[in-house]
Amino acid sequence: MASKDVAPEDNVKPLNYREQFQGRHAPSQFIDPCEAAAKASLQCMNRNDFARDKCTDYFQAYRDCKKAWIEQRKEDRRAGRPTT
Repeated sequence: MASKDVAPEDNVKPLNYREQFQGRHAPSQFIDPCEAAAKASLQCMNRNDFARDKCTDYFQAYRDCKKAWIEQRKEDRRAGRPTT
């Protein structure tokens, strides 16, 4: 099963979390706009026999994505916009 390799920097920006929540009957705490970055990290680990030092760029991209997502939600709350 071949998978498409994605550069870590391609996953730094999170998806729009409000779009992720739309279409759901109930908001879920498990929706993750950074899912692509998480999957890329796991794929890197699988490719490199779980050698963490070879995947640090992917881990950092995931951390950056999560940080941007949390900041976006904070800004939306401060501005009175819905976060779900």
